[in-house]
Amino acid sequence: MSSQEVIKIEDDFTLIRFQNDGSEPFYAQHEIVGTGLIQFHFGIKGNAKFLFNQGNYALELKEEKSLLLYNPQKELPLNLELAPNSWAISVIVSIKKFHALFSAEADYITFLSPDNKDKKYYNEGNISPSMAIVLSQLFHYNLHPSIKNLYYKGKGYELLSLYFNRTEDPNAEQCPFLIDEDNVLKIRKAKEIIIANMAEPPGLQELADEIGLNLKKLKMGFKQIYGDTVYGFLFDYKMDFARKLLDSGSYNVNEVGLKIGYSTGSHFIAAFKKKFATTPKKYLMSINANV
Repeated sequence: MSSQEVIKIEDDFTLIRFQNDGSEPFYAQHEIVGTGLIQFHFGIKGNAKFLFNQGNYALELKEEKSLLLYNPQKELPLNLELAPNSWAISVIVSIKKFHALFSAEADYITFLSPDNKDKKYYNEGNISPSMAIVLSQLFHYNLHPSIKNLYYKGKGYELLSLYFNRTEDPNAEQCPFLIDEDNVLKIRKAKEIIIANMAEPPGLQELADEIGLNLKKLKMGFKQIYGDTVYGFLFDYKMDFARKLLDSGSYNVNEVGLKIGYSTGSHFIAAFKKKFATTPKKYLMSINANV
């Protein structure tokens, strides 16, 4: 249900895929040897945290967000806590390799400027539609195993080039695969719509009409980007939202069920048990017992 795959593209260029399809957090580690390494982290689905100083400090990696970490003075160990139903990809590249990629054209990259090249650097950004396509392709590799490393190498370089593409047109249609960048924006809109209307979500055809995609592209694109069907994704989201409401202590079981769209308590209890292997009442009791 959970996995960590390390793909060594070159000696100083590594790509790591983290996948947690389970119902418990997944803890992953990767040894980072030496300083002068740039870390790019991409949150594809769900949430993750990077833990530092034995867990005393954490940086959150949210869905559809990226983190860039660089510290030329000290090693930055990669200790990741991946939430249930979450995916992430990390790219680790040496500063030497990175300089070689951009050559003299790297001056516009803030943390490589002469004033900043020896300083630590942190940046959070959005994952653009074109980056989302590449990240999706890295998670849905379906070509011959003999060209896997070559494919990942090409996609790794493509991902970095898109990360630093300052003039990207989000409406450009450059991707020759199943979905293009315009469709990525539409599918993200579909996700926003079902979350905003989780208690009474629209039907699939109604949703497809609202975002301007045909039903097949909606289904295919949603599964490719978020790794699940529309309603499978919504079920997981509703259950996680329900658990947070219970954690708050402000609502009873029936109130939580109504808030996320269950007209009867028994249906909510059955759904919660399917997701978390316990009932909402027992979950509340376990929380109160630990207080």
